[in-house]
Amino acid sequence: MHDGDNRTSIESITSPQVYRVDRGKDMAMREALLAVLPAEPPGLSVAAAKAALLTHLSAEQFPNGEKAGWWLKAVQLDLEKKGVIRRAQGAPVRLYRTEQPRRDW
Repeated sequence: MHDGDNRTSIESITSPQVYRVDRGKDMAMREALLAVLPAEPPGLSVAAAKAALLTHLSAEQFPNGEKAGWWLKAVQLDLEKKGVIRRAQGAPVRLYRTEQPRRDW
């Protein structure tokens, strides 16, 4: 869901609320996260995914990785809600991409 003011709406698998966030940072984190997550379980732990995706982020948008953890969690929960990524069984939380077709975010 997009509008003309450089904001986009995201959802969460843990809450029925819809949140309005910066579209550029949201898209950058989505692309980075999906680039590093494997397509099969068990996937990557959230910590390993964060470490791997930092090199995919713009230093302009995320200087020194600032706020990357918050954006990673926000995007993770939205993509889980949409069925684009899933959690593998067991602990710690490990994420992987699904074969779901990409939605127009």
